[in-house]
Order: sequence, then C-alpha cells, then structure tokens
Amino acid sequence: MNNLEIIKGLYQAFEQGDMPSILDVLDPNVEWTESEGIPYSGTFIGHQAIIDGVFQKIGAEWDNFQAHIDEFIDAGDKVITLGFDSGTYKATGKSMQAPTASVWTLKNGKVVKFVQYIDTLKVAQAVSG
Repeated sequence: MNNLEIIKGLYQAFEQGDMPSILDVLDPNVEWTESEGIPYSGTFIGHQAIIDGVFQKIGAEWDNFQAHIDEFIDAGDKVITLGFDSGTYKATGKSMQAPTASVWTLKNGKVVKFVQYIDTLKVAQAVSG
C-alpha cells in the first residue's frame, strides 16, 4: 500500500473503532500533536500516551465524535487531510462541527508524526458551559 492508501485505511479504522488496526499503522514512537486551545492539546509520544491523552478522553467526553475527511492530498512522505470533526460534548450537550487539516508523516509504511490544525473556537464553544 502507498501512503495515501495507508491513511485512508487508518480513517476507516477510526470509524470502526478498530484500535488494533490503528496502532498497527502508528510507529511505536509516533509523535502526535493536537492543536493548542482544545482540551487535548499538546504533543504525545508513543501509543500509550496517545491512547491515554487523546483517544480515551475523546471517547469518554464526546457522543458521536467523528472525523469527516473531504480531501486526501498525497505529498510523498506526507499525506494532508482536509475535512471537519463533529460530535456532541457530553458535559454541555453542545454539538460542534469544526474544520480541520491534518498532516500525516510516514516512513516505511508507518505514521511517525501527526499534526492537527482545527478551528479551536468551534471546539471551545462546545465544551464551555
């Protein structure tokens, strides 16, 4: 599979909640960066840090959280995705739809770096009571 196919498959695994397939595509020392200004902001290194700092929190705090991708851009060792995240924040009952762009860097068929850019105001409006 080429890098574009790998990232498309990764989003399918996200949709299905298939954690083993997700982790299989992420390098053990992957660097995962969430945008500043959201509840999960920061850089997380490695599988367990990402699970604890991002995936479990999103799963626990959001209903119907989804990453919708409208466009995949093949840039060689990088794949850029454009779309939006959506969901309802459980604590406030507020829904959001926030535009996103993500940059995935791959090496030898594994994601070694992920950087997310999201409309932080949309997220903040949903999480603020």
